[in-house]
Amino acid sequence: MMEKLIELKNVSYSAVSDYLSFNQKESKDILFDISFSVTEKEIIGICGESGGGKSTLAKLIAGIVHPNSGELILDRKIETQKSKPQEIQILFQNSSDLINPYRKIDTIITEALKLAGEKKEDIESQRNKLIELVNINPALLNRRGFGLSGGERQRIALARLLAVKPKVLILDEPFSAQDISSQLNFVKLLKKINEEMSVTIICISHDLKILRKLVQKIIILKEGRIVEIGNTEHVFSNPDHPYTKFLLSADSLELNYEELQKKN
Repeated sequence: MMEKLIELKNVSYSAVSDYLSFNQKESKDILFDISFSVTEKEIIGICGESGGGKSTLAKLIAGIVHPNSGELILDRKIETQKSKPQEIQILFQNSSDLINPYRKIDTIITEALKLAGEKKEDIESQRNKLIELVNINPALLNRRGFGLSGGERQRIALARLLAVKPKVLILDEPFSAQDISSQLNFVKLLKKINEEMSVTIICISHDLKILRKLVQKIIILKEGRIVEIGNTEHVFSNPDHPYTKFLLSADSLELNYEELQKKN
């Protein structure tokens, strides 16, 4: 039986913003009473519209921000020492931020492998395995970050994160700005990473259709609250919450959720 790697218990999060002109602070509630667990080697999807708290939840799980209340419990298998590469890694939507545009791709990946403690004599073979895994042409190793396409940057950024051997990989909107063929190829890649590297994956996307092809469990987030959670196929075949039903039919509608509710 697979063990829980991460557990959230009644987690809430508020961000504080400053009013520079009045020297005042305002607290904005973003996540409310979030509870779910992440099991070893699982692939989980988190779906909802923009502004619903998905990216904040990703940052919270990755330890970039911390809950104001509730508990975020990490299994002892996950090391959180600052002196070592973090075992929960996150690939943000803007993957170009992870790649120095003026450095060679070879150097970027090699340095990540060194950081992970890879032996000097093994670095070249491990680098080549990563490049093959993420399906990048070896000729790109001599290129610099600014010379890559968006898709190439994304895969190089992914290889850099995988180089430090994470136990959990969080992906924030990895399918945005991709055509259908590229999306399906990336789904195949993520499944391969999950199987071959035993990496637990949390994928955040507003696109339920593509998540259905990837994840085993789906979480529906609306305005910072979980409104539905369950096995992916069960949620798709028997959605319970009106918002989930809206998301499943949204491709054929030009209304937002609030407008749909008014019409009904």
